[in-house]
Amino acid sequence: MTGSESSMQREVIRTADAPGAIGPYSQAIAVRGGRTVYTSGQIPLDPVTLQIVGDGDIVAQTERVLDNLQGVLAAAGVGFEHVVKAGIFLADMGHFTKVNDLYARRFSKDPPARSTVQVAYLPRGVLIEIDMIAVGP
Repeated sequence: MTGSESSMQREVIRTADAPGAIGPYSQAIAVRGGRTVYTSGQIPLDPVTLQIVGDGDIVAQTERVLDNLQGVLAAAGVGFEHVVKAGIFLADMGHFTKVNDLYARRFSKDPPARSTVQVAYLPRGVLIEIDMIAVGP
């Protein structure tokens, strides 16, 4: 290992500001030293009740997902301004315009690279899932 590799540490990120992991995954992993944070995909679960919000409402579901991601990133010591890549998974590409408008409000300046795809099915039948990669200061 080089000196830079040995100084990097993998840290599991946990926060009550987003739903806890309900399977074999972490809310996020930060690589300290390099300050890179990899979030797990967030779906529109309320972090307190663990219930899906916005049944059939893409606007409410997108806002909840973005709020969850904001909580996970904050717990890792970064914010949306540090996001370098986002992946958006939609159950229906017909929701793209609404999702894009909401997303643009959170990334009004120098938005990250992004992929948006339609998928056949998302966990618990939700309409959207988003994951992110951030690099902190």
